[in-house]
Amino acid sequence: MADNPFRRHPTEIGETYGEHFRNAGGFGLKMIAGGLACLVHAVFPFWFERTGSRTTEELHRKLHRRAVAADLERHPII
Repeated sequence: MADNPFRRHPTEIGETYGEHFRNAGGFGLKMIAGGLACLVHAVFPFWFERTGSRTTEELHRKLHRRAVAADLERHPII
């Protein structure tokens, strides 16, 4: 099963396929929502004034915590 492409990366970072799906999917949805807020903000500068930067900061904090927990030296996340 070591050659299974669906499990290789999740295993490298200490997650099951389901955990990785949930984490990566959650990141993706938050990025989409933050990006849409930025596009709306471009047209209406008085809406979503901090949503894009807050989303980026939140995702950075989460990714950093995961990287430290997975020991980035041995198990790179990206």
